[in-house]
Amino acid sequence: MSPPVFLAEPGRLRADRVVLDGAEGRHAATVRRLRPGERVDLTDGAGLLAECVVAAADKASLTLDVLSRRTDPEPAPRLVVVQALPKGDRGELAVETMTEAGVDEIVPWAAARCVTQWRPERREKALGRWRNTAREAAKQARRSRLPDVPDLASTGDVAARIAAASLALVLHEDAEEPLSTIAAPADGEIVLVVGPEGGIADEELERFAAAGGRPARLGPTVLRTSTAGVAAAAVLLAATGRW
Repeated sequence: MSPPVFLAEPGRLRADRVVLDGAEGRHAATVRRLRPGERVDLTDGAGLLAECVVAAADKASLTLDVLSRRTDPEPAPRLVVVQALPKGDRGELAVETMTEAGVDEIVPWAAARCVTQWRPERREKALGRWRNTAREAAKQARRSRLPDVPDLASTGDVAARIAAASLALVLHEDAEEPLSTIAAPADGEIVLVVGPEGGIADEELERFAAAGGRPARLGPTVLRTSTAGVAAAAVLLAATGRW
């Protein structure tokens, strides 16, 4: 079984002995009940990973000896999923599964037909839930790099990301081009747009097309917005050789 992964400050990972305390240390010591001699990996969330063994444990922290370190390179190409806001807790489900699959950035998008809207007074709380979900899912998936979850994007923001991408794809059920037949670039950034349950509005489709977005069909069935992103990500990760 792979060792559990916990987050630590980058400066601490340079030492030969590391004290893991705070929320991560309490979880490791009291929830996971890790004991001396057990293996643990620590990461800064930006690619640096330290392979460690537990030297001592108390109720709120672990003392770890570092066995080795490595820095994982940034993935190429980088995969960005623009996710229209789903209803209820399906947003966190989408973030969780895409993080586990290996998506590098998950951009929340306030599409015109989204039923859910992050109102200004609740935006930070909602965004915090997405970021917390991404962090915990990355640890569960044993990733050394946490996915970025930026602030809520407007349609204009998404069009700008599309224009700057090496490849930009917009999932649409009426698209003629299957996603599986599209050649993926070797580097740069792939931007994948996933619309809301009500579909992407015509005005949004026109704006994305003008910016360089290519409509693509995922398959013969219509998926929920919360599951379409991870299914499409799997196709693209396989096409790029990252899977």
